[in-house]
Amino acid sequence: MMGGDRGANGHAGGSRRTRPWPRALGRSVARRTLALAFAAPFGFAACTGLAGCGFSMISMIPLASAQHAPAASGAAPPAAPPAASSVASSADDPAGAPAVVPPRRFGIGRQADAVDIAGWDIDVRPDGHGLPHGRGSVKEGEAIYERRCAACHGEFGEGAGRWPALAGGSGTLAADRPVKTVGSFWPYASTLLDYIRRAQPFGAPQSLRDDEVYAVAAYLLFLNDLVDENFVLSRETLRNVRMPNAARFYDDDRESAERAFWNANPCMSGCKDSVTVIGRARALDATPPDGAPRAAD
Repeated sequence: MMGGDRGANGHAGGSRRTRPWPRALGRSVARRTLALAFAAPFGFAACTGLAGCGFSMISMIPLASAQHAPAASGAAPPAAPPAASSVASSADDPAGAPAVVPPRRFGIGRQADAVDIAGWDIDVRPDGHGLPHGRGSVKEGEAIYERRCAACHGEFGEGAGRWPALAGGSGTLAADRPVKTVGSFWPYASTLLDYIRRAQPFGAPQSLRDDEVYAVAAYLLFLNDLVDENFVLSRETLRNVRMPNAARFYDDDRESAERAFWNANPCMSGCKDSVTVIGRARALDATPPDGAPRAAD
């Protein structure tokens, strides 16, 4: 019913039928209501009034930024706030030198001091930078290894179960199944000491003292026939250890070595007239049979 007097609830003449809202207007009111309900708990201010929001969208502004919004249509926006770190006017300084305003901060945490940084800055480089003070012998390392490492890596570094082997593998890198261990693959002895110091033993990293780290590393070098049983590893002696595979590591030279293979306009589709399967993954049953329907892209 379009006419007649409306009751307190907007019903015409007491009837339950009401005047329908325009569809777009109804959606806008619903969205505005949801926006206000959602924004309030999170500290947002939502626009009010259909003229300000439009019939089909609601805009929400963080309360912290609402003060920078124009107060009314046609009013000039206020000046932009100062940058996080800015230079104050020379009028603030009688001598005329500009005063640097300290940057704004969130008020959480604190400045990291030398002790904090030292706790994270424990990496060791091949040139010996970062090596800790200490020493450890092969014999000392054997006892520590059997107690802290052998459960995963085997009594002689051969690997237990699916845990990685640490010794052996010499001459296998060119084989179909290369065995990459400390002795057969790693280029620098410093990498061994760095990794033990940072990440071992598994489940209790950085629980070894520096002397124990040197001792375990010395024992692993011994297991790979790189030092003798009387060897003592330290900052000075580690620099003298030469790994068998060091010369096979080199800087990435693909930019020059593979430049002839580069193509500025590579083929992306229809590159060959036909495709022939030259091998099949029978063990995995992964190669579809000839004539099998192709899965949809």
